[in-house]
Amino acid sequence: MSDWTAGYVADIGYTYGYYTELNPQRVKLAFLNQGLVFPEVGTACELGFGQGLSANVHAAASVTQWHGTDFNPSQAGFAQELAAASGTGAKLYDEAFADFANRADLPDFDYIGLHGIWSWISDENRQVIVDFIRKKLKVGGVLYISYNTLPGWAAFAPMRHLMTEHAEVLGSEGRGIVSRIDGALDFAEKLLATNPLFSRANPLVGDRLKKMKEHNRHYLAHEYFNRDWHPMHFATMAEWLDGAKVQFACSAHYLDHIEAVNLTAEQQAFLKEVPDPMFRETTRDFMVNQQFRRDYWVKGARKLNALEQAEALRAQKVILTTHRAAVSLKVTGALGEADMSEAVYAPILDLLADHKAKTLGQIEQSLKDKGIAVAQIIQAAMVLTSAGHLALVQDDQVINKAKTQTDKLNAHLCQKARGSNDIGYLASPVTGGGFAVNRFQQLFLISIGQGKEQPAEWAQSVWQILAAQGQKLVKEGKTLETSEENQTELTAQAQTFAERQLPILKALQIV
Repeated sequence: MSDWTAGYVADIGYTYGYYTELNPQRVKLAFLNQGLVFPEVGTACELGFGQGLSANVHAAASVTQWHGTDFNPSQAGFAQELAAASGTGAKLYDEAFADFANRADLPDFDYIGLHGIWSWISDENRQVIVDFIRKKLKVGGVLYISYNTLPGWAAFAPMRHLMTEHAEVLGSEGRGIVSRIDGALDFAEKLLATNPLFSRANPLVGDRLKKMKEHNRHYLAHEYFNRDWHPMHFATMAEWLDGAKVQFACSAHYLDHIEAVNLTAEQQAFLKEVPDPMFRETTRDFMVNQQFRRDYWVKGARKLNALEQAEALRAQKVILTTHRAAVSLKVTGALGEADMSEAVYAPILDLLADHKAKTLGQIEQSLKDKGIAVAQIIQAAMVLTSAGHLALVQDDQVINKAKTQTDKLNAHLCQKARGSNDIGYLASPVTGGGFAVNRFQQLFLISIGQGKEQPAEWAQSVWQILAAQGQKLVKEGKTLETSEENQTELTAQAQTFAERQLPILKALQIV
């Protein structure tokens, strides 16, 4: 009998996460910031899409034709359910990479994305992916790939190996992966309590273990307990991808582009003395102790001239996706927490506080009397987008075409929220991506769709759904026992939702 799982955890579903870096819409600003030509994405593919939430959100919120595969049939089944609900025609399969790569009905792709999966598969599967990218990524097309990175994982790798061995050797197969994970964590904690020389030589291991214990066990199963687990140096990744004929373009994590919050002046000067750009990336990873890279690679990098770059940057539309008063002027980079300049950021945020889309050029013109240069506006857009406060906006014709699909998908997701809190995102045709909307907020939207206008009515409607399932709210660690307490808390949440989130959801055309 063949092992269709290939050593990957399959007895527990992956989390219903949404990963904004997989949104092709985000490529534009990152490439423009580097002065690179970016493709218009008509066809896209996600390899190893998990539950398929990201793939379906991006298919629904765009006019892009999406394909993808995930070897787990239950996850692929859920992904296909979402695709049918939204009517996008996304082609999502449950095939192994080798089988998917051999399909004769796949188009060539402008964009291929893999989130995390690279770190958890065998070299054989990596080679299949590299060959697929070489054959199916168009000239000028973009590859997004994220992976666990060395040197950041070097200290914890032995502890991870010990825990997976414990789960395999001492864990009881019949008790399931969650029980085996809990047993492995408990064993590791007791081991560190004996103060072994390993933890004395690697003092941060204990902190990493504490953070692990806080995570969802479904996440831990897929992140740590697969048979294959291979953090990789950037240079090793470059060697692998050389066969796919792609070049490193830039980080997909916008904050990586802002050196002042990641590197000291001495480190920046040291890096400038490194002549080879690829070796410079490897060196930089040591400076920030990189644990996880999110990168864009391109098949044939081409530079924009200065005029083309400036015009395209000024034409890029953005929208504020956080309530203005809730935007913190602090950002956390590799060096720790840093303060954004209020003189630069406050006028930009005030201008965008109406949640209407504006181009960077319009922002420049509106603030020209404030002495804010276009370079500062571009950097602010990168920082605020990285922090989740800003999003890039699609063309109007794309928004109009996508809205029918996002309405269908969002209605389906909101209906699912009646029975669970698994999915905390809805799709926006404005941004081409997902937006965080928690379970109660999704249920408020159902109530609004039924014609109820007042927050108290929304709260009452939601409480009826919860009470019928014997569910109660928890506030500050304490379960609210009475109907009155629950409705009071729900009404307060509904009022805040009406004042802060609802205007944003309307601007993003989610409502």
